[in-house]
Amino acid sequence: MGKATGFLEYERINPKKRPPEERIKDWNELRLPQDLEVVKTQGARCMNCGVPFCNGGVLLNGMAAGCPVHNLIPEWNELVYKGQWEDAYKRLIRTNPFPEFTGRVCPAPCEGSCTEGYIMESVTITSLEYEIIEKAFAEGWVIPKKAKATGKMIAVVGSGPAGMSAAYYLNAVGHDVTVYERNDRAGGLLMYGIPNMKLEKRFVERRLELMKASGIHFLLNTEVGQDIHAQELVDHYDAVVLCAGATKARGLDVVGKELEGVHFAVDFLKANTKSLLDSNLKDGNYISAKGKKVIILGGGDTGTDCVATSIRHGCESVCQFEIMPKPPAKRSEESNPWPEWPLKLNVDYGQEEAISLYGKDPRNYLISTKKIVGNEKGEVKAVHTMEITWVKNSSGRMVPQEVPGSEKVWQADLVLLAMGFLGPEDTIPNELKLERDSRSNVQADYEIFETNVEKVFTAGDMRRGQSLIVWAIQEGKLAAREVDKYLMGKSVLK
Repeated sequence: MGKATGFLEYERINPKKRPPEERIKDWNELRLPQDLEVVKTQGARCMNCGVPFCNGGVLLNGMAAGCPVHNLIPEWNELVYKGQWEDAYKRLIRTNPFPEFTGRVCPAPCEGSCTEGYIMESVTITSLEYEIIEKAFAEGWVIPKKAKATGKMIAVVGSGPAGMSAAYYLNAVGHDVTVYERNDRAGGLLMYGIPNMKLEKRFVERRLELMKASGIHFLLNTEVGQDIHAQELVDHYDAVVLCAGATKARGLDVVGKELEGVHFAVDFLKANTKSLLDSNLKDGNYISAKGKKVIILGGGDTGTDCVATSIRHGCESVCQFEIMPKPPAKRSEESNPWPEWPLKLNVDYGQEEAISLYGKDPRNYLISTKKIVGNEKGEVKAVHTMEITWVKNSSGRMVPQEVPGSEKVWQADLVLLAMGFLGPEDTIPNELKLERDSRSNVQADYEIFETNVEKVFTAGDMRRGQSLIVWAIQEGKLAAREVDKYLMGKSVLK
């Protein structure tokens, strides 16, 4: 805990962001550092709740409740309050190898399950995490780590959060780790799936350089299953960990989906980040929203990122369509009780920017897309929609039902599909004949992570489907433990 009466004495103070009218002019980080004295008072708000639900990391009603990596949150909250920053850092990295990522982009299920949040505003847990790790880097406490070599060689396929985590922990116990990445830069989702203003790539590169200095090898521009057969890795290495993600984007089966100007959100975001890093967008190798009427199909983080990216390009307008109802302002104590993840309306950074620029929230709820219409050149020019309601069918399931007479035509020059992902790509699973679950993910039990193929393990979105970065980090860590046990008979990893 922090100060015994801190939760009564101090109000929650969120970190400030740069004003929307300023930040939409560049691709730099949104948030501003907090004064460390303010951060200390925020640590003091952590109360002696008896049972710290914040570090539970369980699934309630299909959603994460508490921290999936089981961060020792009350402990480092107290250490921050006392000004013991280095000890706070040591506590933080006992469970989380990459707090600079989770402190920036994690949606904070820990805060949703904070006991204090049941009666008042929750503790600013992710802000404290962010400040701890940034102070640690500034003070030089974050250094490369090497262990006595075991002589075992391991291949990790994919350098996203799960692959980075697995590589970090396997290297930490002395194994020789090589990470295969098909892109020209390592980082996976962290590098190309999240826009720069939300996670500046210098922070990803900073961590990757530390991992390289610790002895981890990264092979870039190397696609397993294309440039090198997956079976070659199985034959050459003592173990293989597949962390290639769930990158098969969900499409839209409507007339006009093939028109020019209809793109997957992931392609839009990746091309923008690559061009930004390569040339500050001067090479033109990206899908531009400049001067266009943009419609984004789908909400969530990806939809928000598309809103913010389109605004920075200089779009004429931007709208988001969501098929689900508008969330309530507050969580429902009947259907969504604490400590479940609170399902309530959240105005994220992209919506903040759209409201500032256009005067209204870009989101439109209970909207179903019926068709996309193009001009004589095959370019998208409009999206036709219907309003829907959700009703119970004869089986008791909630299904969408169209509202008669609610047809509407929306002008559009660019349509972005941000409707999630269907699972991992098929190349590696098909080559190795890996078993799949009902959702096409690679089959491997949680906390075991071994596939049906000897010495082949899997973790992260490739195993569990599209999920939170913090779950990927935890799965990478636990998979590393199982690989270590497989190779050495036991493991010190927890």
